[in-house]
Amino acid sequence: MEYETIAAAVDAEQEISRSRFLVRLERVDDEAAARAVIARVRAEHPRARHHCSAFVLGPDGRVQRSNDDGEPSGTAGAPMLDAIVSAGLSDVVAVVTRYFGGVLLGAGGLTRAYRSTVARATLLARRQRRALRRSVALSCAYDVAPQIEAEARRRGYAVGAAEYTDRVVQRFALAEDEVAAFASLAAEVSAGAAAVEVGDAAYVDIDSDAGRPAP
Repeated sequence: MEYETIAAAVDAEQEISRSRFLVRLERVDDEAAARAVIARVRAEHPRARHHCSAFVLGPDGRVQRSNDDGEPSGTAGAPMLDAIVSAGLSDVVAVVTRYFGGVLLGAGGLTRAYRSTVARATLLARRQRRALRRSVALSCAYDVAPQIEAEARRRGYAVGAAEYTDRVVQRFALAEDEVAAFASLAAEVSAGAAAVEVGDAAYVDIDSDAGRPAP
Protein backbone atom coordinates (compact mmCIF):
# COMPACT_ATOMS: atom_id res chain seq x y z
CA MET A 1 0.00 0.00 0.00
CA GLU A 2 1.21 3.47 -0.88
CA TYR A 3 0.02 6.94 -0.02
CA GLU A 4 1.08 10.55 -0.47
CA THR A 5 2.10 13.24 1.97
CA ILE A 6 4.07 16.46 1.44
CA ALA A 7 7.83 16.87 1.28
CA ALA A 8 8.04 20.25 3.02
CA ALA A 9 5.87 22.80 4.79
CA VAL A 10 3.85 25.24 2.70
CA ASP A 11 2.65 28.75 3.57
CA ALA A 12 0.01 30.54 1.50
CA GLU A 13 -2.58 33.24 1.97
CA GLN A 14 -5.48 34.97 0.31
CA GLU A 15 -7.63 37.98 1.09
CA ILE A 16 -11.40 37.74 0.88
CA SER A 17 -13.62 40.73 1.67
CA ARG A 18 -10.77 42.34 3.61
CA SER A 19 -10.24 39.26 5.80
CA ARG A 20 -6.78 37.65 5.51
CA PHE A 21 -6.59 33.87 5.52
CA LEU A 22 -3.08 32.52 6.14
CA VAL A 23 -2.51 28.79 5.89
CA ARG A 24 0.33 26.60 7.12
CA LEU A 25 0.36 23.09 5.66
CA GLU A 26 2.91 20.89 7.38
CA ARG A 27 3.88 17.24 7.43
CA VAL A 28 3.47 15.43 10.76
CA ASP A 29 3.96 11.91 12.04
CA ASP A 30 1.27 11.72 14.71
CA GLU A 31 -1.47 13.59 16.54
CA ALA A 32 0.89 15.09 19.11
CA ALA A 33 3.02 16.58 16.33
CA ALA A 34 -0.07 17.96 14.62
CA ARG A 35 -1.23 19.68 17.80
CA ALA A 36 2.26 21.08 18.32
CA VAL A 37 2.11 22.71 14.89
CA ILE A 38 -1.30 24.19 15.70
CA ALA A 39 0.06 25.63 18.98
CA ARG A 40 3.12 27.02 17.22
CA VAL A 41 1.07 28.80 14.54
CA ARG A 42 -1.22 30.21 17.20
CA ALA A 43 1.80 31.61 19.03
CA GLU A 44 3.11 33.16 15.81
CA HIS A 45 -0.13 35.11 15.32
CA PRO A 46 -1.34 36.13 18.80
CA ARG A 47 -3.51 38.98 17.50
CA ALA A 48 -5.53 36.85 15.07
CA ARG A 49 -9.07 35.97 16.06
CA HIS A 50 -9.19 32.41 14.70
CA HIS A 51 -6.71 29.57 14.19
CA CYS A 52 -8.80 26.83 12.59
CA SER A 53 -7.23 23.45 11.93
CA ALA A 54 -7.58 20.04 10.36
CA PHE A 55 -5.29 17.04 10.07
CA VAL A 56 -5.24 13.61 8.47
CA LEU A 57 -2.93 10.81 9.63
CA GLY A 58 -2.01 7.28 8.63
CA PRO A 59 -1.58 5.28 5.42
CA ASP A 60 -5.34 4.95 5.10
CA GLY A 61 -6.10 8.46 6.38
CA ARG A 62 -8.13 6.93 9.17
CA VAL A 63 -7.31 9.58 11.79
CA GLN A 64 -9.10 12.81 10.90
CA ARG A 65 -9.62 15.77 13.21
CA SER A 66 -10.81 19.33 12.68
CA ASN A 67 -11.51 22.42 14.80
CA ASP A 68 -13.53 25.55 13.97
CA ASP A 69 -11.80 27.58 16.71
CA GLY A 70 -14.70 29.92 17.29
CA GLU A 71 -16.02 30.16 13.75
CA PRO A 72 -19.65 29.03 13.24
CA SER A 73 -19.87 25.25 13.56
CA GLY A 74 -18.91 23.41 10.38
CA THR A 75 -17.70 26.47 8.46
CA ALA A 76 -13.93 26.08 8.94
CA GLY A 77 -12.50 22.79 10.21
CA ALA A 78 -14.73 20.50 8.13
CA PRO A 79 -14.11 22.24 4.78
CA MET A 80 -10.40 22.36 5.57
CA LEU A 81 -10.45 18.63 6.23
CA ASP A 82 -12.34 18.07 3.00
CA ALA A 83 -9.65 19.96 1.07
CA ILE A 84 -6.92 17.71 2.49
CA VAL A 85 -8.85 14.51 1.80
CA SER A 86 -9.81 15.65 -1.71
CA ALA A 87 -6.14 16.31 -2.44
CA GLY A 88 -5.33 12.70 -1.50
CA LEU A 89 -2.89 13.64 1.25
CA SER A 90 -2.21 12.13 4.66
CA ASP A 91 0.22 12.79 7.52
CA VAL A 92 -0.46 16.51 7.16
CA VAL A 93 -1.94 19.26 9.30
CA ALA A 94 -3.42 22.52 8.02
CA VAL A 95 -3.82 25.60 10.20
CA VAL A 96 -5.66 28.62 8.81
CA THR A 97 -5.18 31.87 10.68
CA ARG A 98 -7.85 34.48 9.98
CA TYR A 99 -7.45 38.20 10.49
CA PHE A 100 -10.98 39.59 10.42
CA GLY A 101 -11.43 42.48 8.01
CA GLY A 102 -14.72 43.84 9.29
CA VAL A 103 -16.97 42.27 6.65
CA LEU A 104 -19.14 39.28 7.60
CA LEU A 105 -18.82 36.47 5.08
CA GLY A 106 -21.73 34.32 6.17
CA ALA A 107 -21.63 30.57 6.59
CA GLY A 108 -21.29 29.84 2.88
CA GLY A 109 -18.58 32.43 2.41
CA LEU A 110 -16.57 31.14 5.34
CA THR A 111 -16.86 27.56 4.14
CA ARG A 112 -15.59 28.48 0.68
CA ALA A 113 -12.81 30.66 2.09
CA TYR A 114 -11.39 28.07 4.46
CA ARG A 115 -11.61 25.26 1.93
CA SER A 116 -10.06 27.24 -0.91
CA THR A 117 -7.22 28.50 1.30
CA VAL A 118 -6.17 24.95 2.20
CA ALA A 119 -6.74 23.76 -1.37
CA ARG A 120 -4.33 26.47 -2.55
CA ALA A 121 -1.65 25.14 -0.20
CA THR A 122 -2.12 21.55 -1.38
CA LEU A 123 -1.61 22.68 -4.97
CA LEU A 124 1.62 24.45 -4.03
CA ALA A 125 2.97 21.51 -2.02
CA ARG A 126 5.63 19.18 -3.38
CA ARG A 127 4.28 15.68 -2.90
CA GLN A 128 6.10 12.75 -1.35
CA ARG A 129 5.10 9.12 -1.88
CA ARG A 130 5.38 6.65 0.97
CA ALA A 131 5.27 2.88 0.68
CA LEU A 132 5.50 -0.17 2.91
CA ARG A 133 8.99 -1.65 2.78
CA ARG A 134 10.53 -4.51 4.72
CA SER A 135 14.00 -4.20 6.24
CA VAL A 136 16.33 -6.94 5.02
CA ALA A 137 19.94 -7.48 6.15
CA LEU A 138 22.36 -9.43 3.98
CA SER A 139 25.49 -10.92 5.58
CA CYS A 140 28.05 -12.23 3.13
CA ALA A 141 31.72 -12.49 2.20
CA TYR A 142 33.60 -9.53 0.75
CA ASP A 143 34.04 -11.10 -2.69
CA VAL A 144 30.33 -11.66 -3.35
CA ALA A 145 28.91 -8.47 -1.75
CA PRO A 146 29.58 -6.24 -4.80
CA GLN A 147 28.00 -8.80 -7.12
CA ILE A 148 24.84 -9.04 -5.06
CA GLU A 149 24.63 -5.26 -4.69
CA ALA A 150 25.11 -4.69 -8.41
CA GLU A 151 22.40 -7.17 -9.32
CA ALA A 152 20.10 -5.76 -6.66
CA ARG A 153 20.52 -2.27 -8.11
CA ARG A 154 19.94 -3.59 -11.63
CA ARG A 155 16.62 -5.04 -10.47
CA GLY A 156 15.64 -1.77 -8.84
CA TYR A 157 15.90 -2.93 -5.23
CA ALA A 158 16.54 -0.24 -2.62
CA VAL A 159 20.11 -0.51 -1.30
CA GLY A 160 20.87 0.89 2.13
CA ALA A 161 23.94 1.28 4.32
CA ALA A 162 26.68 -1.33 4.73
CA GLU A 163 28.85 -2.38 7.67
CA TYR A 164 32.28 -3.95 7.21
CA THR A 165 33.78 -6.31 9.79
CA ASP A 166 34.85 -9.86 9.06
CA ARG A 167 31.87 -9.96 6.67
CA VAL A 168 29.81 -7.37 4.84
CA VAL A 169 26.38 -6.61 6.27
CA GLN A 170 24.34 -4.74 3.66
CA ARG A 171 20.86 -3.45 4.35
CA PHE A 172 18.01 -3.28 1.87
CA ALA A 173 14.44 -1.96 1.96
CA LEU A 174 12.26 -4.23 -0.11
CA ALA A 175 8.65 -4.49 -1.11
CA GLU A 176 6.98 -7.63 0.21
CA ASP A 177 6.98 -9.29 -3.20
CA GLU A 178 10.72 -8.61 -3.61
CA VAL A 179 11.93 -10.43 -0.48
CA ALA A 180 11.80 -14.00 -1.81
CA ALA A 181 13.46 -13.04 -5.08
CA PHE A 182 16.21 -11.23 -3.22
CA ALA A 183 16.85 -14.25 -0.96
CA SER A 184 17.14 -16.44 -4.06
CA LEU A 185 19.55 -13.98 -5.63
CA ALA A 186 21.77 -13.94 -2.54
CA ALA A 187 21.78 -17.74 -2.33
CA GLU A 188 22.62 -18.12 -6.02
CA VAL A 189 25.49 -15.61 -6.12
CA SER A 190 27.03 -16.79 -2.83
CA ALA A 191 26.46 -20.50 -3.44
CA GLY A 192 24.31 -20.58 -0.33
CA ALA A 193 26.87 -18.93 1.95
CA ALA A 194 25.08 -15.61 2.39
CA ALA A 195 22.65 -15.10 5.25
CA VAL A 196 19.48 -13.06 4.75
CA GLU A 197 17.66 -11.72 7.81
CA VAL A 198 14.18 -10.33 7.22
CA GLY A 199 13.13 -7.61 9.63
CA ASP A 200 10.09 -5.48 10.27
CA ALA A 201 8.03 -3.61 7.71
CA ALA A 202 7.52 0.14 7.93
CA TYR A 203 6.44 3.00 5.72
CA VAL A 204 9.30 4.92 4.12
CA ASP A 205 9.61 7.82 1.69
CA ILE A 206 10.22 6.58 -1.84
CA ASP A 207 11.32 8.20 -5.07
CA SER A 208 8.40 8.93 -7.34
CA ASP A 209 10.07 7.41 -10.37
CA ALA A 210 11.94 4.36 -9.16
CA GLY A 211 9.93 3.31 -6.14
CA ARG A 212 13.08 3.40 -4.04
CA PRO A 213 13.51 5.01 -0.61
CA ALA A 214 14.15 8.70 -1.06
CA PRO A 215 17.59 10.00 -0.07
